[in-house]
Amino acid sequence: MPPGADPVTSDGRDEPVVAPTAQDEVARICQELIRFDTSNYGDGSGPGERAAAEHVMGLLTEVGLDPELYESARGRANVVLRLPGADTARPALVLHGHLDVVPAQAADWTVDPFSGEERDGLVWGRGAVDMKDMDAMILAVVRQMAREGRRPARDVVVAMFADEEAGGVMGARWSVDHRPELFAGATEAISEVGGFSVEVAGRRAYLLQTAEKGLAWLRLVAEGTAGHGSQVNQDNAVTRLAGAMARIGEHDWPLALSPTVRELLNGVADLTGLRFDPEDPDSVDRLVDALGPAGRFVGATVRNTANPTQLSAGYKANVIPGRAEGALDARFVPGGEAEAMRTLRELAGPGVRVEDIHRDIGLEVPFDGDLVDAMVAALRHEDPGAAVLPYALSAGTDNKSLSRLGIAGYGFAPLRLPPDLDFPAMFHGVDERVPVDALVFGTRVLDRLLTTC
Repeated sequence: MPPGADPVTSDGRDEPVVAPTAQDEVARICQELIRFDTSNYGDGSGPGERAAAEHVMGLLTEVGLDPELYESARGRANVVLRLPGADTARPALVLHGHLDVVPAQAADWTVDPFSGEERDGLVWGRGAVDMKDMDAMILAVVRQMAREGRRPARDVVVAMFADEEAGGVMGARWSVDHRPELFAGATEAISEVGGFSVEVAGRRAYLLQTAEKGLAWLRLVAEGTAGHGSQVNQDNAVTRLAGAMARIGEHDWPLALSPTVRELLNGVADLTGLRFDPEDPDSVDRLVDALGPAGRFVGATVRNTANPTQLSAGYKANVIPGRAEGALDARFVPGGEAEAMRTLRELAGPGVRVEDIHRDIGLEVPFDGDLVDAMVAALRHEDPGAAVLPYALSAGTDNKSLSRLGIAGYGFAPLRLPPDLDFPAMFHGVDERVPVDALVFGTRVLDRLLTTC
């Protein structure tokens, strides 16, 4: 069937039944995925992704596709499907999402976070933007292409991973380590947290993710002399740890602009007329502020960061413990990890060990080439005249794991958003929600991209 034709099926009656398009069913698929509680607590205690993965399997097999479901551990399910392209000689593209979500406290929400409720033209629920919206767009587009008998321009590996919210150890990382053949021949990947719109100086601009910071979840350990709380103690582990955590939390990290961030700020300067001086923090801050709510994403990418997140010591108010522990979430500009770790160890000071909990690399890929050109063209076809700029993500994605196979990853979940929606606040936030119109827009962009890239 040629592109643009109306697919029809027969239900046994005289009149043919028109099959739903991606635009028709994307919101419903998003709602269905949200209704699966796939909360990831980071310690394996959550419900897992199996039920949601089985639902994804059903959506794909229903249209004649043959995906594979596999588990890294009981309940930690992943789904992978390879779609043959029109030109199978070209390197494959990985189109991936994750099925897990961070936990949600229902008492804090306006709606049940796992209801998938549609209200005021938006789909509400945990995962609505991170990232069951993109999952739904991928599935809706793939289902439509299968119904219409259309192939993507090249082989596409569709993957729905487990465990992204805890670093991907049981999902993308496990898949890369144990099932690398699933990604054979792939050189590029597309996933979350890019391609969404912001308003800059009255003009709509889309931020295409071409970099993400490295991460280090670290444990700080101080040991001292245990004793009675009423006595003088010059070897107090709590005092030593508290000083280390305070020094790190209060450290003023200098600017460290990656090539991606420099190109983004140059683009914002062009749109706003503001001056860009990469050596001047005030100039950088003004350009970040010009991005509105998205500045919270971008502002965390102009330097390394390290935030104390946990403290643990002792068991009774009048007992000085012999050990105290704290946790840090450190994020590094790509290429800046070694220098930043030296700084953290210096700030921790003597008598405080710095241990790894989990680490992963920073990434940066070019804002040019055929895939980038195709993403930009697909956006501009649906939104003529829009600006498209690269940006760096302060967090991380499963592209980190795929990079171990030499796959260059981009963030491209295309959404045209209303300027008054604080989209960055939706990530891991209360009352997470995404406009239905944005989902529909995303299916059109994604369909065009798969057809042309």
